[in-house]
Amino acid sequence: MNSPPHYGINKTWLLIGLLLSFAFFSRPSFAQPQHIDWQLYSVNGSMPFDPSNPEIKGLRKVDGISLVGGHYLYVGNLSIDQTGDYVVDFKNTTTIDRFSFYIYDQQNNLIASANGGIGSKAFNLFFLRHGRMFDLKAGHYKLMAEVSSPYFIAQPVPYIETLSNYQQEIKLGDAIVLIGIGVFLALGIYYGALSFASSRKTELFYAIFIFSNLIFNAGAHLIFAQMLNWHNFYLVSFPILISNFFYVLFVMRLLEIHPLKNKRLYTLGVVGLVLLAIFAMFALMAPNWINEMARYGVWVFLLYGFIAGISRARQGSVVARLYLVALVAFISLASMATLPTQLSSNTIDVEHYGLAAIALEAILLALTLTYRVGELYRERLNILNHLDHNKKLAHTDSLTQIPNRYSLEMAFASMGPYASLTYIDMDNLKFYNDRFGHAKGDEMLSMFAKLMQQILENSNENARIFRVGGDEFAIISQDGNEQEVRGLIDQVVDEMRATGFDHVGVSSGAAFMNEVTNSTELKHLADIRMYENKYRRKKELNKGR
Repeated sequence: MNSPPHYGINKTWLLIGLLLSFAFFSRPSFAQPQHIDWQLYSVNGSMPFDPSNPEIKGLRKVDGISLVGGHYLYVGNLSIDQTGDYVVDFKNTTTIDRFSFYIYDQQNNLIASANGGIGSKAFNLFFLRHGRMFDLKAGHYKLMAEVSSPYFIAQPVPYIETLSNYQQEIKLGDAIVLIGIGVFLALGIYYGALSFASSRKTELFYAIFIFSNLIFNAGAHLIFAQMLNWHNFYLVSFPILISNFFYVLFVMRLLEIHPLKNKRLYTLGVVGLVLLAIFAMFALMAPNWINEMARYGVWVFLLYGFIAGISRARQGSVVARLYLVALVAFISLASMATLPTQLSSNTIDVEHYGLAAIALEAILLALTLTYRVGELYRERLNILNHLDHNKKLAHTDSLTQIPNRYSLEMAFASMGPYASLTYIDMDNLKFYNDRFGHAKGDEMLSMFAKLMQQILENSNENARIFRVGGDEFAIISQDGNEQEVRGLIDQVVDEMRATGFDHVGVSSGAAFMNEVTNSTELKHLADIRMYENKYRRKKELNKGR
């Protein structure tokens, strides 16, 4: 069965793409920041940097930082054209354990300094940022920035900007953080509750993935440090090791990758999980490699998700096609966060790209999971419909389409104290079978059942007809109006004779619940009276001859 096109998904994807294009590529224009030609030095334990002496002696020049951590010093000359408040911050990344800024005058006198970082408890004036403000007069200065961290996500490059421009520049990035954290929190709670309510692991795995990214971003963007006074640097990146592992499990559950039906994809998923576990163990033994292992792990689960998505989509899975849309959107932004890129913008850091990538994928996967939940609902509804159909078949006589003997036994349980049971035995079924064929006999039985059911439904009698088997029927009247039931039976017989069944006839016998103690006795008594009536009718017929 072909599935209808999902125009709602496509429109949502288009809208999100337009919003992201506006956010990342239509930024407001600010005055150009102060250009500084930086010289980067590596600081080691044997030759520490002394802030009181800005002369660089013995430090080794380097072209860039090591992503597995280190201690570095940026040195640059600064020219201030106008007296005012200025902010010094880092671009490219906020993931810095500790840093210090030093400003010297032309005589190499230290006139201002500030420090901070995720691992520092120093006062921070700007929410979600490392910016430090300085009141500088017009003139020439030397600016030094000392950074040390167990690892780096990207190279932190210092820059200086006027306070007013800085406050405007950081708004977009801060908005991305707050919106993204809100999305993570809302969807994480939702999927966690959904998995608890439905006992489904798919939503549980994705909830763990989301909450792990929530912890990472809350650590990287200083939310833990500034709001909860948590300064554990390893809250950044270590949760990603966990999220990578559970994302692979999530993909395997979402795309229904079965160990027997999808053996290769399942084996590839297991290999990915083992590889991610190795990355995690190595990172625990060598903490400065945590971020690199997390970075490699992201590409492992992205590659697996892409291969599994394409494979399942080619097999006709609509969920896989929707998942691929979310994955492509994720990759387009995640590449900026997982590659050690240096960005030209002071507004957006690599962490912002990573947060936006996860938030975008989470929103699109919410639509995918909604479709999947709807698909499961439809499957369960079909199962229930089949069960209802099978139940109806089990309770219905296949020839006459009226309730069968099993339904009659069930109906006994609801009979009131004044109810009656009428057994009916049709005459001359063998005559019609032998002379005209069994099809004619079946027609006689079906016509009697149909007419009897219709006349009972149209009457005021609270009664139902059942086929007991062969040419025997039964009628239960909850009101116990046996004479009225007998009159309706006679009407049906007269109508059948008028339509060509000249030899049709019935013998009946009725019993009442107040005459017996249980349904077995009721059936026995009705059966005896039916056969008594049948014997009496045959005797009268023979006398007439």
